[in-house]
Amino acid sequence: MADQACALATDDVTLRKEARQKAEKILNRKLKPGVVSIQVATPMHDVIKQMTSNPDPYRSTKDIEIGEARQLFELVKNSYQEGFISYLRLTALGNAIDFFRPIEKVKREIRALKLQFAVDDSSLLESKVTNAKFILYLADNAGEVFFDMPLLNLMRRYAHTVYVVKENPVQNDITVEDIRKSGMESIVGEVMTTGTATPGVIFSLASEEFKLAFDKADFVFAKGMGYYETLEELPAGGRIFFCLKAKCGPVARSLRVPLDSYVAKLH
Repeated sequence: MADQACALATDDVTLRKEARQKAEKILNRKLKPGVVSIQVATPMHDVIKQMTSNPDPYRSTKDIEIGEARQLFELVKNSYQEGFISYLRLTALGNAIDFFRPIEKVKREIRALKLQFAVDDSSLLESKVTNAKFILYLADNAGEVFFDMPLLNLMRRYAHTVYVVKENPVQNDITVEDIRKSGMESIVGEVMTTGTATPGVIFSLASEEFKLAFDKADFVFAKGMGYYETLEELPAGGRIFFCLKAKCGPVARSLRVPLDSYVAKLH
């Protein structure tokens, strides 16, 4: 991650090396049992952005991702008919988009995939939504916004549903600026930020607005591994629904699924 972020942040080879060394020092100091990985990744990203004077190293990557995702969504959207389970599969398919993987490989996968969940609580989603008054939809990567909209709009028929993005750039996570760049601002509707620039959410860094909304929400729909890594630490109460592709070994082992499996899990 540090190598990639440094390469994207600056063309100055010397500066890349210095930023990477600082990031590695943070990794060696902070990574230990009992620490959530995002608590390590966040200060690593911060130091790379500071040293390279680049507040959004993944900007060009996100722009490509948004353009490709728009086209991919148009190709596959008619294969998913209206309904909670069908639209859940569609939004999960968007989570195949990954800045660590070549976009052409992702495109082939999305076009060919008949998505099935290795952990499948999809049948529980409709009752959770229809019995809720206030829902937070925690968004993941910038390109996924197109894949999120059918399910988000379906949720809004039943409950006040807010789309939650990151306050400032981190990796390819979606921000308000990314929504504007995608041309989806009027379609996305009501948006809130976590108040952070962290993968997932670290509550000690989150805004009071977000923390109050999280406590108030009857139901939280959480996209991607970052939210799984942070929110899975909370006590299970049937209020959080994880939707993700398990893209790395530790997350797949935690979920007890094969690598690259899709998961729809009520927590």
